[in-house]
Amino acid sequence: MDPAFLITAFVTLFVVIDPIGTAPLFLALTQGMSAARRRVIALRACLIAVILLALFGLAGEDFLNAIGISMPAFQIAGGILLFLTALDMLFDRRARRRADHADEGEGEAADDPSVFPLAMPLIAGPGAMATMVLLINDAGRSVEGIALITGVMLGVVGMVLLAFLAAGPIERLLRRTGTMVMTRLFGLLLAALSVQFVMNGAAAIGLLPVVQSGL
Repeated sequence: MDPAFLITAFVTLFVVIDPIGTAPLFLALTQGMSAARRRVIALRACLIAVILLALFGLAGEDFLNAIGISMPAFQIAGGILLFLTALDMLFDRRARRRADHADEGEGEAADDPSVFPLAMPLIAGPGAMATMVLLINDAGRSVEGIALITGVMLGVVGMVLLAFLAAGPIERLLRRTGTMVMTRLFGLLLAALSVQFVMNGAAAIGLLPVVQSGL
């Protein structure tokens, strides 16, 4: 396969998944958790994202079409769910809920963001899933092409994992006040990101003009 195509695939997935941009969101979503708990969540989120992206790249579009769900509908639904998570971050509901669960003896296990929103839609979002479909199609859906594109995706998600694992030292540097400020700030950015998902979906079905976005 042409090395230039692999470079293009890597750059495309890197921009869409955005390992650097997801790290602060991971920090905000896991605020107050132990380092060991964070590692478990980071590994689980990345593993689930890899599985989702690989499966969707192979058969996701056909599956959605078979059950009558379009990609724009998938984007809009993901945006709405992401917006609800952003509200939790903005109003510190996650921290209060975690404290309530701790009082009830449930501990951190009751508040696990690894599947949603980390694995999906922050890592394996609609944009990343659609990109996998397009890249595998461009690779001719051959065994070699699928393996190479999957390898590129693994490399990008591996960078996400490294960024997640660096969240602990960042939190220690920011201390409690800085972490609280970051949580609110990235809650606001996450809210904007969720609205962008909805706008992209609406634009795809002609309800809005096309909006430029990396998603």
